[in-house]
Amino acid sequence: MFLKVKSCVLFVSLLGLFSEVTYASSEAQVDSVRVIDEVVVTGTRSKADLRLLPLTVSVVNENRLTERGEINILPTLTQDVPGMFITQRGVLGYSVSTGGSGGIKVRGIGGSPNTDVLVLIDGLPQYAGLYGHPVADNYQTMLAERVEVVRGPASMYYGSNAMGGVVNIVTHQPEKDTVLTNVHVQAGSYKTLDAGISNQFRKNKFSSAAGFNYSRTDGHRENMEFQEYNGFLRLGYDFNEHWRLGGTGNIAYFSTHNPGTVTAPIEESQFNILRGMAAISLENEYTQSRFPTSGAVRVYYNGGKHEINDGHAHGAPAPTQVYNHTDLMMGASAYQSLKFFKDNRTTFGFDYQHFGGHAWNRMIANETEVNIIDQTQSEVAGYVDFHQQIAPWLALDAGIRLGNHSEAGFNYAPQGGLSFILSHDAEIKALVSRGYRNPTIRELYMYKPANQDLDPVSLWNYELSYHQHFLQRRMRVGLNVFYLHSDNNIETQMVEGRPLNVNTGELKNAGFEAEVGCRIWRGLHVNTNYSFLHMENPTLAAPEHKFNLSVAYHHERFCVGSSLQCISGLYTALATKETLAVKESFVLWNANASVRIWRELWANVKADNLLGQEYEINAGFPMPKTTMMGGISWSF
Repeated sequence: MFLKVKSCVLFVSLLGLFSEVTYASSEAQVDSVRVIDEVVVTGTRSKADLRLLPLTVSVVNENRLTERGEINILPTLTQDVPGMFITQRGVLGYSVSTGGSGGIKVRGIGGSPNTDVLVLIDGLPQYAGLYGHPVADNYQTMLAERVEVVRGPASMYYGSNAMGGVVNIVTHQPEKDTVLTNVHVQAGSYKTLDAGISNQFRKNKFSSAAGFNYSRTDGHRENMEFQEYNGFLRLGYDFNEHWRLGGTGNIAYFSTHNPGTVTAPIEESQFNILRGMAAISLENEYTQSRFPTSGAVRVYYNGGKHEINDGHAHGAPAPTQVYNHTDLMMGASAYQSLKFFKDNRTTFGFDYQHFGGHAWNRMIANETEVNIIDQTQSEVAGYVDFHQQIAPWLALDAGIRLGNHSEAGFNYAPQGGLSFILSHDAEIKALVSRGYRNPTIRELYMYKPANQDLDPVSLWNYELSYHQHFLQRRMRVGLNVFYLHSDNNIETQMVEGRPLNVNTGELKNAGFEAEVGCRIWRGLHVNTNYSFLHMENPTLAAPEHKFNLSVAYHHERFCVGSSLQCISGLYTALATKETLAVKESFVLWNANASVRIWRELWANVKADNLLGQEYEINAGFPMPKTTMMGGISWSF
């Protein structure tokens, strides 16, 4: 398998060389490209030129998210973001708890369940208050105008749970007057169905974006049914050119089953999950004042209700109880960025969070309830970030976050970096940053391994990156090298004859990431990325080698695309005293095509795993072989 990965990398290198020759020979035949610096918000909270940020931020735009008809954003992120890997268990649906997937790893950091990579919607945290992990089935493609991924610690801005990185889903917010509606429906293998409608509207000062989606599947294994309803609404009102009021709401309900592993199947397991979020924000921006400034104040709430029947093995008695919990995450966030003098940006921020929930078992026989936990925690923090362009070729970033957690106490997260601007098309960046994660309520109080004496996990990150555009910005290249060192990791070990959560050991990861994107000629785009990860202590769901090659051609009447993903050295089970570690390596070939039937009415088809590979990502949960989907999409 390693030879396959090496061959893929060699192929891409030759393709990049061929692309340069192609551009050089046809330069006079292609249109000129207007230079536009990419602006991001994740990593500063305010708009910032990506070239001047020491952080490594990957941006996946709406076209990329929607061109393959993916219902959830996570498969596209796995494909397009180097160093990132997200677990799956089937054709549709990630689920939660035992047998669930959707665990996010960035450079080998992520936890199980994932508590180390923070998911945001419009900059606000989204995770289950009791367990501290995101719920992967919530992150629908219809929400996203784009997704920004910080690869590496972002605790200076976002605090706990951003130790390994951040995924920020930026929702639709029309800037120009428009009325745009999209309706889609697609169906395919294993009675999979996906249908939805979305609308974007703006008239003068008022804007809105809304959507509803329904998806379901029988799954590729028995007892693996899944269905989900998801609705989203965002409203905005511009008081004037300086002040904007906004509100966002999302509600999702999904029902799923855990079939168990192939060697230990489970019957009658059912998970019913209801999740919701709401937020309101007031934003300001003064770009032409004596001291340019921008900022926002936001308040938010998200929570959920989970009902889980773990089922039973074949021939075993049915469970006598059903697990239930309600959880919440609420808080306020405020920041203001000011320009005190030329080429300066200084940001002051404040965050408050209150989270937790109530868990209990409901006895099936008599409907009585047995309490498990009813607990909340809170955290308050302030931070300052200083950015200064010292010279046309040099920019400095330095910042620190100081926070206090009601259980874990005081913590801090410093960050510092330099950006060397070699030219308008090239830069080198160096970054040192610290991330941390507070122990979750589950780790402190729930189940037998609970330990109330846990300390926060700490991680230091060191990275160096190089990015450059070539050929009138038709080609881009990015290279990153990094080293991560975490300690106080929370693990479950046997202590005095019983399992106990303890702060123990350390983790050291090092590696590099490379990405190349180019436009061969009008409509034809090639993108590739490769990441290598060396883990001193192996961890699950973090491949040693990850490679992706995507080719897409867009025409006014049709579009075709294909991708090749090579995974090598993926641990699905770690070694124990009784068993050996299990590693997976596989190659996935996917393809998609769409044809315009009439105006903006398109017919589309896609196929995944065309090679029919047999592989697992979660141990004991084989992934489906070749699957197909087809349908229509109409925009008006």
